[in-house]
Amino acid sequence: MEKQNPQPVCGQEALLLLNCVTESPYDSEKCIRFLQSLRECVLSKKVNKFVIPSQEHASEGAGGSATKPPS
Repeated sequence: MEKQNPQPVCGQEALLLLNCVTESPYDSEKCIRFLQSLRECVLSKKVNKFVIPSQEHASEGAGGSATKPPS
């Protein structure tokens, strides 16, 4: 059985927004909906920053693409 990587906090919402802005023709209304969805997610999950995976090694304690403040 394959080992699954944990899904980053709000990762799906961020990916949908990023892919939306690359589409041609650009649909601003669709992308705004994805932006609002991402904003709601980061507020509800208390995300304080996103990290690009290649940057994880440079910052201590980075455990994924998005980090939440300590509880």
